[in-house]
Amino acid sequence: MEDFTHEFVPLDFDPRWVRLLQRIKDQFGKKPTLESLLFLIGMNEVGKLQEKYSKEQKQELMHVAVCRLLSYNGYYVHIATDADGWPHFEQLRSMDDMDIEQQETLLKTNIIRYFDELDKAIV
Repeated sequence: MEDFTHEFVPLDFDPRWVRLLQRIKDQFGKKPTLESLLFLIGMNEVGKLQEKYSKEQKQELMHVAVCRLLSYNGYYVHIATDADGWPHFEQLRSMDDMDIEQQETLLKTNIIRYFDELDKAIV
């Protein structure tokens, strides 16, 4: 579990973040937003692709992604996967000690880590 109580530096110009955004843009044809990256991660975690998702399903997929990403830092832990393939998480601690910018930076850092791990698993 990593401790992120130090000062956060925005990642918008970090070469790893820029490369990831470019890679996703090259693959899907448009620059990804934080929300679209969370949606992709959520779809990957659930492992089911559909042609269309309802607004509620999209929100649930993004929630799965946030829980998965924050599990790196001990904020959530995966407790089960239901019969439909949806992972369920338990919140272990709050992020109340971080402002929105810090939370976003933590998510971006973990998104980079997530895609790095996917790349290693594919090779």
